[in-house]
Amino acid sequence: MSTILVIDDDVDIGDLMERTLTHAGHGVIRAYSGTEALLRLKSDRPDLVLLDLMLPGISGEELLTGIQEVPVIVVSAKTDISDKVKLLMDGAVDYITKPFDQAELLARVEVHLRLRDNPGRNSSNDKTDVVNILRYGALSLDTGACVVRINESQIHLTRTEYAILKCLMENAGRVVTKSGILDHISIDTPDCTDDSLKMHVSNLRKKLREVDGNDYIESVWGIGFKLK
Repeated sequence: MSTILVIDDDVDIGDLMERTLTHAGHGVIRAYSGTEALLRLKSDRPDLVLLDLMLPGISGEELLTGIQEVPVIVVSAKTDISDKVKLLMDGAVDYITKPFDQAELLARVEVHLRLRDNPGRNSSNDKTDVVNILRYGALSLDTGACVVRINESQIHLTRTEYAILKCLMENAGRVVTKSGILDHISIDTPDCTDDSLKMHVSNLRKKLREVDGNDYIESVWGIGFKLK
């Protein structure tokens, strides 16, 4: 059973999310302010966070940048595309607009819980997968277990981030064009487009850099990306 932290000061909306999640078999922890959420994150270590932005005390935007190694889905009434892009760039794995459909909320939660456990795992994969570990300096990617590490630290990536990194590591030392990356990852991540690729790469670079301070991916202007 997964544990989900619901951070929302609106009691009615929080109650609705809790009922939806518990009915699906998940455990739910509640927090009604940014300050309380920080305490919950330290003491309970949830598997996923549902985060409202308009919170008393510490705002949701500020809270988001401090949450590490836990996928965060923002649930907010803000609909401006620039707000959504900024939140995704700051580390959110998804964005749901209020008012939301309960089935959609649950579906997105289930998807990101699966991605957390098996980043990059395609539903068509089976037990005949060949275990192979790609290495680039301190960075390693186990294609059998779908696990990425820097030294001994495991990095939790989304399906798209994992697929992009795998493509770059398979072509270490070479520049991979944007179209080449999109073609390479299209089967596992058909939702990734030319417009969103830059955002996914930026999120990936940020997650890797936060571990040891090194920037592993280099942008080659007008062409694509490569490991540096």
